[in-house]
Amino acid sequence: MRFSVRVPASSANLGSGFDTLAVALSLFTTVTVEPTSDGFDLDGGPDLAGGDNLIEQGMWLASSTSGLALPPCRVTVSSEIPVARGLGSSATALIAGLLVGNRLLGSPLTEQRIFELATGIEGHGDNVSASLFGGVTLSLICADRVVCRQLPLGGALQVVLFVPDAFGLTADARAVVPSSIPRQDAVANLGRCALLVTSLMSGEFDLLGEAMQDTLHQPYRSALFPHVAPMIERAMEQGAYGACLSGAGPSVLTFVDPERAAHVADVLNGEARNREVPGSAIVLDIVHEGATISDSV
Repeated sequence: MRFSVRVPASSANLGSGFDTLAVALSLFTTVTVEPTSDGFDLDGGPDLAGGDNLIEQGMWLASSTSGLALPPCRVTVSSEIPVARGLGSSATALIAGLLVGNRLLGSPLTEQRIFELATGIEGHGDNVSASLFGGVTLSLICADRVVCRQLPLGGALQVVLFVPDAFGLTADARAVVPSSIPRQDAVANLGRCALLVTSLMSGEFDLLGEAMQDTLHQPYRSALFPHVAPMIERAMEQGAYGACLSGAGPSVLTFVDPERAAHVADVLNGEARNREVPGSAIVLDIVHEGATISDSV
């Protein structure tokens, strides 16, 4: 049976929710699978900026975890997701591979088990939870399990994302975040992360500007990407509810009223031109259903 897997991009952290919160976005990696008589062929695997092919890795992880052998197949990949821009391209590829492998094996793994496996590889569950389950997700690695919950949104939101042409590698962005922080910074983020969750769920989006401010990672990463702070400021001046660095960067994410999305995109493009930052702003929807599998003739 020929089938396809479609997995959305994601943006993690959302400001103050470091390694905990993420949102699924309407850019997709699509993997089409068809049976063959022998062997394994992967066509068009995404360039992960020098990283491993995580689609293939995810397929073999599903196989080794279930104790079942993958059947012969041809796997064709296409992706709309820019790599190394803070849009969860590696998490998307890993989820796609796990879902493809699981389907080929007769679906022995539950969705929760796939989430656990992906979180183990990624080291945190934010991006993989949003790509797998959809919407805005809160994930947490506990002592004996990995927990994820979707946050129901209290109103209509769109995302305007400025995506620079230049790469931003996660390893570099992780390296600049200090291993310890002052207590007042931790307290500030605890309060803002709680406010961020309640604001998204209640629809009090006017609080997002405060709630998405961060003291744990964004000030340090912004030193790598000088466009981030002025773009956030400009977006807020022009009516965005809130704005932040997307994941580890260098993209900038803004939450907006759908009626103001086109205007905020124009503003970010203008700011980019003024600062000579190659790239473009795009308007995206929040994807509420997450990864999907569909049969095809």
